[in-house]
Amino acid sequence: MNKDFVIRDVREADLDYVLALNEKDVVVLSPMDRAKADYFRQTAELFKVVEVDGQPAGFLIVMREGADYTSENYIWFSQQYEKFLYIDRIVIDENFRKIGLGRCLYEYVFQYAEDTGVSVVTAEVDILPVYNEPSFGFHKEMGFEEVGQQIIRGGDVKVSLQAHSSLK
Repeated sequence: MNKDFVIRDVREADLDYVLALNEKDVVVLSPMDRAKADYFRQTAELFKVVEVDGQPAGFLIVMREGADYTSENYIWFSQQYEKFLYIDRIVIDENFRKIGLGRCLYEYVFQYAEDTGVSVVTAEVDILPVYNEPSFGFHKEMGFEEVGQQIIRGGDVKVSLQAHSSLK
């Protein structure tokens, strides 16, 4: 499949698409409304849209250490690492899955980390209520290792906290 992938900064005009896409997968993401999207536009280290042949196909949000961000997972990583990038979410539109966009976005983050001298990229994978086997396999393939687990959202969700060394 010959597709042209473009990763670019999110624009105001993208926000309805981002919010709708987030809502489709909200069961494995945290909810996002317009105010939170605006917060990410102002605060995130990276807030990008990926396009395939000129169409939006997904998005990426990455936070850096030192942000005023209340995510339980981000806070956990903040207590473990002095300098890191936290992949808050990578969401791919179901119409564009299985063509390499997830890998492309992770590699983009790894390159960004290397270019900016950040040695650790972090993420999490759900364990409970649903063990996300495909995500575990993907993260392992991408070079992540489990560095901890925690229960979040008042005990409703258990996550595997993952880290990747971005400097070669």
